[in-house]
Formats: sequence, C-alpha cells, structure tokens
Amino acid sequence: MAKKLEIDPDKLRKLQELEKEGVNVFPYTFPQTHHATEVNEKYASLNSGDHLKETVAVAGRIMLRRVMGKASFFHIQDQSGKVQLYLQVDALGQETYDLLTKKTDTGDLIGAQGTIFKTKMGEVTVAVEKAEILGKSLIVLPEKYHGLKDIELKYRQRYVDLFVNPEVREVFLKREKIIRVVRDYFYERGFLDVDTPVLQTVYGGANAKPFITHINAWDMRMYLSISPELFLKRLLVGGFERVFTICKNFRNEDVDPTHNPEFTMMEAYQAYVDYNAMMEHMEQVYEKACLAVNGTTKIKHKYRGEEVEIEFKAPWRRLSMIDAIKQYADIDVTHMTLEHLRDLLRDKRISYERKGKLTWGLGVQCLFEELVEDKLIQPVHIIDHPKESTPLCKAHRNDSRLIERFESFCLGMEISNAYSELNDPILQRKLFEEQAKQLRAGNEEAHPHDDDFLHAMEYGMPPAGGLGMGIDRMVVLLTGQNAIRDVILFPTVKPIEEHDSEQEEKK
Repeated sequence: MAKKLEIDPDKLRKLQELEKEGVNVFPYTFPQTHHATEVNEKYASLNSGDHLKETVAVAGRIMLRRVMGKASFFHIQDQSGKVQLYLQVDALGQETYDLLTKKTDTGDLIGAQGTIFKTKMGEVTVAVEKAEILGKSLIVLPEKYHGLKDIELKYRQRYVDLFVNPEVREVFLKREKIIRVVRDYFYERGFLDVDTPVLQTVYGGANAKPFITHINAWDMRMYLSISPELFLKRLLVGGFERVFTICKNFRNEDVDPTHNPEFTMMEAYQAYVDYNAMMEHMEQVYEKACLAVNGTTKIKHKYRGEEVEIEFKAPWRRLSMIDAIKQYADIDVTHMTLEHLRDLLRDKRISYERKGKLTWGLGVQCLFEELVEDKLIQPVHIIDHPKESTPLCKAHRNDSRLIERFESFCLGMEISNAYSELNDPILQRKLFEEQAKQLRAGNEEAHPHDDDFLHAMEYGMPPAGGLGMGIDRMVVLLTGQNAIRDVILFPTVKPIEEHDSEQEEKK
C-alpha cells in the first residue's frame, strides 16, 4: 500500500531561514530563454574546454548537487531533459553561492543565467552568473532520487513519477503526438471535429453499465456518457456527412490492465460508406501514428512472457468471427445446432447466462471471447459478428445470422469497434425494444430505449460507416507499455484514506 509522504523537517527549516532572510522563495516569473535539450543539442559540437560568450537562461528542478568548496555542479531538469550548471564563488559572490549550495536541496526549482562551455569530460554546461530559487521542495524525492518504483505511488502521484522517471514523461509526450496524428488524419479527410454531451438523460451507444449522477435543477437522474455514438449519428441526420470526436467516456465496470472507468475514445462517422471504409481508416491511422512516434511501423512488446514484434503497416488481415473460431479453436460453428452449442459451452466451462437466453449467435460470441481473443497477437480485423452482439448495426448482406461489424484486435486486446450503421428506424425501434426488455430482466449492459434518437432516425439517416477506437489502448500498443494505467496521466485509483479506514475497521 502506498504511504503518504511527510514534509522533511530539514527542508522546512531551510525554507523558514530563507524567509527570515527576506529571500523570495516563490517569485512570480523567471526569464527562461532555453530548454535543457536545446542547450545540449545546440552546443554539442563544441570541443572540450571551449567557452562561449553567448548567454542563456534555463530553469528547472535540481536533480543532482555536487558541492565542492568554492565550485559546485548542479543538474537541473525541465520538460525537455537535464542540463548541467557550474556554480563558482568568484562568479556569483559568496552570499549567492552560499544560498544556492547551503539552502537548496535536490527537488528545489531554480533559474540560472550564464554562458556556455564544455567541460573536460565533454558535457555542455552553463557557467552560472546569476541564479535564484524559484520554488522550495518540502518532500524528499523517492528512492534516493533513482526513480519512483512503487507502482501504487506512481499512479497516485503521477506528478512525482513524471520528474523522477524521464521514460514516463516520454510516454506522455508520445501520447500527445499520437492524438495529434489522429486529429490531423481525420481533418485531412474532411471530417468535422465536434463535441457531444458528457451528461446525458439517456445513455447509449455501447453495451456497458453507466455511472449515475443527479441534476438538482430538474431533480432527476442523469448518466455520464458511455459513448458519443448516438449523438454523432444525430449529426448525420442533421446533414453533416463526416464527423468525429475525441472524448472522455465513463463505464462503471472492471479496473484491470486494459480497463479504466474513465477513458478516452475516438469515434468517427462517414455517410455513404460501409464498414469496409472504416477498416481502412482504422489501419491507416494506426500506421501513421506508429510512424510518427517510432519512425517505423514495427514495435516490440512483451506478451505472456515472450517478446513479439508487432507490425502495424496497412492493410491488416481480415478474418470472420466464424473463421477465427475455426482457425484458433478448431471448432466449426457454421451449421452447429443450438443444442450442440450448449453442450460445447458446458464442456468448455464457458458461462453465457448473464448475457441472456442462449442463441446460436450468443454462443458463437462466447466461444470467440473465451477461446480466440487472447490468441490474436498481430493486428487483425475480426469481421461479421452475430446479430445478437449489438442492436446498432446493419444485417450482413449474405447471412441473416450476422451483422456487418468488425472489431480490431492486437496482443489479445480489442482496439476498435465499427459497423455498417443501421439506418432503418422501424428495425432500430424493434431492436431497442428487445434490448429494453433485457434491461428490465436484469441485463445491466443491455442498450436502453432512446426515443429521441429514434425520432432523429425517422427524419432519415443516410447509410454510413462508424468507427470507435480506444485512444488509451492505442497509446499502450504504440509506446510498448504493459497496462492502460501506464498511459493515463491520472488513472482512477482508490484514495489512500479509504485503504487506511478499511485497515482500521479490520483491527
């Protein structure tokens, strides 16, 4: 269990002494002109011993101090990386030098102005002429400044994780770049970037349990969005032909390596195309994002204890759900009877009861989830799902038992969901009514009846393809991380106070 870190008495004493001496430890501004990486790269070609007259001003957190009498070296870290400072009594004066070497600690924030030189060891360094404290750290850095290792503390105190583990900061810089690539991809293809409500009177667009809240103004229940889908389809009705959003969704479900209750989703809808166009969007945006952050379409991952190389170059393999079960589980469900399916599920100890009454399609879906998903390592589109899997998709053109849906998988993880969108309002109403019955019967993940959405469809919705893609899982895959919490700056965690109170109750 993560422990709450306490204020260090020695650090607090130094702060109080500085304040008594009239030193403003928390100033308003500092005229920063350069970042650490910029300094290191710009002057990398200097020879050892070279000294320039050009002045730079840098600022950051002290990560290393080597105090050696009348001369000292500090390493400070900013957003870009670390740079070395050289402090000398002769350049700074005794008072300033003593303040910087005796009253600062690792973790403090300082600003320094000076000239550039390269040490005999070949390190680009700022010879400090002026410096000031910009903020005092009151807690000792974890793990003797060698990195934050406590997993619980990493997620609870991401702000510490970011400055003591540079590789973590790099992951989130890549995340921002990936999201930029996704936006640019859809901008370049004429899609409008739109907003959809987070607070909704009727939730929908996915099979998921919602978070429930209350609006005081109307004294009524509301829900946090589980998906933007039904609002984006309303925009198709309204005449926008290509729309997308990158938004937060909330699902009151498991917390595990691939799930966080609050997560980021990209959804896109395009009129007059089907799910084949969505497959192309999916694989192309992944290829572009992977190239942008890694310089290649390949990335290495650890999966079940073994290193595997994943290739994201388009096009990806397409495999029907029926064929996937045949290939990976050696079971041919094409003409299997319901009784045979029931016996097979029982023999394989696969439970289906919570999903409703057993049908051929439900049985096929359960077999796929339990026997196939974790074997899908390279990117693949699993196409043509049973009709029972969602009420929002068009029937398959060649098999009435199926729908034109695909989910993309990689490393055993679902990374997208897409349809040839259902636009028949009469059939949609019928399917919603069936889902509402399941909801009343206790299926918490059944889709609720949304009358306003049905009214929108009754005005006429064009044929369309829709794609939903998890941004967090995308970042996991493209940065080589192990869990979704590693790519969310502030993942959902249980407060330490709750852990403490639970422990007290057990005593």
